[in-house]
Amino acid sequence: MRQDPKILVVFAFFACIGLIACGDDGSSSGPEGGESCAVEESSSSDAAQSSSVVQSSSSGIATSFSSSRNDEKDTSVVFAADTTKITYALRPFDGPLSNPHKGFTVPTGGAWTFVPEFEYGPYGSLNNRAWDLVSYGSGYQQWNKLNPAKGVYDWTELEKLLNALAEHNMTYALRVLPYTPSFIKSDFPPQEDYDWTPPFVYEMGAKKIQIDLRGTEYHAYAPVWDDSIYIWAAKEFAKALAEKYDGDPRIEYIDVRTFGEWGEWHTSHILGSVMPADSVLKDMLDYYASVFKKTQLVLPSNGFGDVYTHALDLGITKRDDGFIGIPGRPDTLLRAYNANLPTIAENIAGYRTMLTYDDLIPGGSQKWTAERWVDAITTAHLTYYVLDQDNDCGYYFYKDNKALADSMSKVIGYNFTVAKAELVTVASPADTTSSLNITIKNTGVAPCFFDVYMVAEFADSTGKALAQIGETVRIPKGTFKDGASKDFSFTYKAPAGKANIAAQPGVSVVLSLYESEDAFKSGKNPTVRFDNDGLQENNKLLLQSR
Repeated sequence: MRQDPKILVVFAFFACIGLIACGDDGSSSGPEGGESCAVEESSSSDAAQSSSVVQSSSSGIATSFSSSRNDEKDTSVVFAADTTKITYALRPFDGPLSNPHKGFTVPTGGAWTFVPEFEYGPYGSLNNRAWDLVSYGSGYQQWNKLNPAKGVYDWTELEKLLNALAEHNMTYALRVLPYTPSFIKSDFPPQEDYDWTPPFVYEMGAKKIQIDLRGTEYHAYAPVWDDSIYIWAAKEFAKALAEKYDGDPRIEYIDVRTFGEWGEWHTSHILGSVMPADSVLKDMLDYYASVFKKTQLVLPSNGFGDVYTHALDLGITKRDDGFIGIPGRPDTLLRAYNANLPTIAENIAGYRTMLTYDDLIPGGSQKWTAERWVDAITTAHLTYYVLDQDNDCGYYFYKDNKALADSMSKVIGYNFTVAKAELVTVASPADTTSSLNITIKNTGVAPCFFDVYMVAEFADSTGKALAQIGETVRIPKGTFKDGASKDFSFTYKAPAGKANIAAQPGVSVVLSLYESEDAFKSGKNPTVRFDNDGLQENNKLLLQSR
């Protein structure tokens, strides 16, 4: 019985498209470097011999089939499919690499940070390049300034700061402090200098207590932290803050700073003041979690034990302010990391102060060293870190440690590196298919804690997008773990008769990472950058062939 040559032609065509290799196992990879192979197939004994030949090379594939019988004329059918493969050279980005929702911050006390007159600012006379690493601003606000009277809120100065940061593509980590002993400089100084609980709270009947400032002879006053009126006022403020800022893209995260000195949930320096019971602390966390549905909340440095556990159950992460100076503090953040939440840290003191420490433990503090700094970031799997807490905004730290700090900007938090990329284009009589296959690795120490939208495009020599390759890929927050690699494939098909974009002169491939699909669709530039050479001014990554 004679086999239909059309069937064998189809088989041969798909065999060449699939790059069937020579050898016993048809699933093996095809030869590279322009080598060719042949696959020979015979019919059953009662039919005339037939043969098919598959040739493959880097430039194309040709498939032919012929069959004959003594009593019939020769017939021949030929299909052709051209295949090209481009492999891209991938090198790391040269220099520091800041990215959103991770990385380093410095104190940003107000919009004045960005005026040229501030010598440590990004436009100051010192040319402070520590700002090249800074991805978000941080600092504190006074409760009594934001909430000067019952039911009255003044966001004016905070708004100025948020807008100034946004103009520089930065967000803000907010801490609202009720109290700070830093400004108790004399015996019974003016209360507004250090007690930033709004006066109306006391006028409503909230109690206060006399305290002694540790290490001095100074006396002052502090709130009774579990007073019912104080608790009510703190919750009313939290409600107003959430109504104003929950989900605001200018806010990076908010510390729950309701209790203790600097709102850190301890009273180490104000002797006579006592922190509330754990039940009161948990209740405040519950309330914050009930009014903040979108913005990441943070448990302050001294929230430990069952309170820490309760915070994690609510999705509230943890910060620690004892880094470098206190041994073992990075390990305390592992519980938050294991709960798939971002971790946050600040050194126990400013950089130059820590250089003077004598390492006498216990009773003293460890001095800052490069080794301890790197260990703190990697051990705690930090997503956020205060580069320096002094008012010089990291200038001296960066001046002494530029190369190290630049390298760690790619370690802290997530860091996406394209490890492998190739474009395979197959042209057949029916259509032309271009498949972009890439492997991306997160080389940072933490997951990416926001949704990422990845886009592949063909672009012209100016970087202008010509066509999207395949569909936009969404990577859900918290799923791209540190150290993990993921493979992605994007496919573009052009029907027969339509120009093959991939083959046009000057056409390249660009990859982009967006914080939202809407940002891509509306034509905005991506905000997340790959750690690869080839980054364009618009933050897209131009893939360069070898």
